[in-house]
Amino acid sequence: MERTICHIDMDAFFAAVEQLRNPALKGKPVIVGGGLRGVVSTASYEARAFGIHSAMPIFQARRLCPQGVFLPARMGLYREVSARIMDFLTRVSPKVEQVSVDEAYLDLTGTRRLLGEPVAVAGKIKNWILQNIGLTCSVGIAPNKFLAKIASDWDKPDGLTVIEEDRVDGFLRELPVAKLPGVGQKTLEILLGLGISRVGQIQKLPEAILIRKFGKFGGRLLELSRGVDSSEVTPCRPPKSISSEDTLDQDTDDVEILSNFVMAQAATVGKRLRRQGLRARTVTLKLKYSDFRLTTRAHTLEGPTDSTKTIRDAALKLLRSQKGMSKVRLVGVSVSGFDRGAEQLSLFGGSTVQDEKQARLDRAVDEVTEKFGEDLLRKGS
Repeated sequence: MERTICHIDMDAFFAAVEQLRNPALKGKPVIVGGGLRGVVSTASYEARAFGIHSAMPIFQARRLCPQGVFLPARMGLYREVSARIMDFLTRVSPKVEQVSVDEAYLDLTGTRRLLGEPVAVAGKIKNWILQNIGLTCSVGIAPNKFLAKIASDWDKPDGLTVIEEDRVDGFLRELPVAKLPGVGQKTLEILLGLGISRVGQIQKLPEAILIRKFGKFGGRLLELSRGVDSSEVTPCRPPKSISSEDTLDQDTDDVEILSNFVMAQAATVGKRLRRQGLRARTVTLKLKYSDFRLTTRAHTLEGPTDSTKTIRDAALKLLRSQKGMSKVRLVGVSVSGFDRGAEQLSLFGGSTVQDEKQARLDRAVDEVTEKFGEDLLRKGS
């Protein structure tokens, strides 16, 4: 049976969410990134017109577009929106593989009788996301994952591109080699040095030459140039850890400043745990110092928890136990050792009144921030 793979890619996702939450930003160059010393996470299409792109240093983006709106990344907010989208996709197809916060694969093989033509399904997905979330996405449909991803990027934003089986060879023949997954700057330079700028030219090279130049990836390059990709759409496994971290605009050894970051990160981690129905046994504090030394300190709880307060208290205790701390440039909180659905019990075998009050408070905060955004409620220091 001919495979039908669909790739959903949200358009300028972080920036688009910020514009959705604040309509005054519509039409403006919005750059989302990691503070003064970070890099661009996402740039709106208005910002891209100035040459700004992902992974560009923030200081360089400010030079290119001084009138741009520069915003810190609010990963908790983006994950909330992403969770709603991914939940809908799992109702479309039982085989959904989320590969990042803003993209996923769907396997639509053999679903025509149940769901209709793949193009119609893609149209319904795009319409649902626009009507219910308020965002646009681009969709690619092809016989395999590699081609579907290329197709989704072909006509951004708000595009829908289909690569039929009988069009694969013609499509790949003139495709720039830089479009192939795994071809970074170094690989691109070697290919161009060999006189290869189009994917069709790779097909003419002996496999031995490709392997000599690129090792195992040389064989993969040859497969991709022929449109071969047998990788399956694999529903995602539960995460091994959940984390939140921030790169600081200025290095600091002020424990109170760091504590404010830790409290906010604990709240984000707790909310993500509750959303996924998980509880964690281990809380870890991550610190990167001004000389780029990285340290982690972990604490294993008496029982699994999804309580923001429990996570916050453990992380703060780890922070305050650091002696002679150097100046810090990055701080983060993570949890691991998951149990699904387990309850944290008191010493005498039942939840305490305090536990129940805290659980109700966590749920109330989750509901408010889900509706109005994470910035509305913050824990006071």
